[in-house]
Amino acid sequence: MVEMTMARLQEAMLVLYAVSLVFYFIDFLKKEPHAQRAAFWLTAAVFFMQTGFLLRTIILTRQLPVLSLTDGVYFFTWILIALSLGIQLRYSSSYAGFFLNVIGFSFMTFHIFAPAGPAGSGVGEPLISELLFIHIMFAILSYAAFAMAFVFAILYLLVYNLLKKKKWSAQFSRLPSLQHALTGTKSAIYTGIPMLLVSLILGIQWAYTALDDWTIFDFKIVGSFLLLIVYSSLLMLNRRGKLQAADFAWANVIAFVLIIINFFLGSRLSQFHFWL
Repeated sequence: MVEMTMARLQEAMLVLYAVSLVFYFIDFLKKEPHAQRAAFWLTAAVFFMQTGFLLRTIILTRQLPVLSLTDGVYFFTWILIALSLGIQLRYSSSYAGFFLNVIGFSFMTFHIFAPAGPAGSGVGEPLISELLFIHIMFAILSYAAFAMAFVFAILYLLVYNLLKKKKWSAQFSRLPSLQHALTGTKSAIYTGIPMLLVSLILGIQWAYTALDDWTIFDFKIVGSFLLLIVYSSLLMLNRRGKLQAADFAWANVIAFVLIIINFFLGSRLSQFHFWL
């Protein structure tokens, strides 16, 4: 009975999130302050509900729920919503929060409607350690940083196309400048790269000490190192002037698609990353 009630509450939270996106879209099209405020407070309500669910799980399991794929997705969504609210509080007219919530809604939908797996995490109790939690936390935080880079890249492309076509809409005044969007993209990448590197180092150290049968050529490990190389190369090419303007933004969009592929497909094809 309790589980059924929690499931209904989760679905109600998803509906609130969907309605908030509708208001965000209305504000995006018509520059409507009332719609913007409604969207913000609905998103805040979703954030507090989700925080309550997370705290309930932590109290019941006495651990942060990140050891399974669906739990990791849920925690990733929580971070995205927190980032979107923080951006909107800092920059009341920013569209970055809207695009972050589109990503967050997609991941939350996956979490709520994904087929139920076995109870508990996919990791046996003897293998759980603080090192594993820190490894996963840094991985999820790096994904959130790269999601921010993706959002700022999208905003850059929007502004770039508007300027190129000389279309001055009502939304134009609320979009960031090209320089601000570029700075946001770079700052997010500079944040994500060291987090992903730390996650990989801790993950390999944990596997070395906790697992008897593992290989560094595992699909998920190789994919994560490739992502590290991709994002580092983007920054290096940009600094050398070989990848500028819209090309740099498009490269970040493609790189984030690779993040999504590694997040889901890499976890499925991995020999031991069956939890996240």
